[in-house]
Amino acid sequence: MTKTLLIAAVAMLVLMAIADFFWLNTATKWLYRPRIGHLLADKPNMVAAVAFYLLYGAGVAALVLRPAVAAGSPGSALLWGAIFGLVAYGTYDLTNHATMRDWSPTVTLVDMAWGTALTGLTSAAGVWIAQKLA
Repeated sequence: MTKTLLIAAVAMLVLMAIADFFWLNTATKWLYRPRIGHLLADKPNMVAAVAFYLLYGAGVAALVLRPAVAAGSPGSALLWGAIFGLVAYGTYDLTNHATMRDWSPTVTLVDMAWGTALTGLTSAAGVWIAQKLA
């Protein structure tokens, strides 16, 4: 199971990073910049970004992928990954919405939907890939 879990985690992280790269490059123009552009940095802090992906990936691996790999269930990874994504992205967005004067409710809703879909789909894909390769 350890090899399968490692493959699932690496596959999930690679897919998540690729999808998030395209999402952020696209959504920044139509979602983030028009609504919260005054809060955005000119360039992302790459050290913080890498730290986020490693921390988030470890959380997904421990709480979503490990039980899904043990059960042999990409469907379980989809469901629990989506729940994990909703909770994690919801924590970020709703905290910002509660504490920042100019935080956009549209950003909150769209970003939470993105985190839910992104984490669910990449978790399921990671388990599926691991089943095929391990």
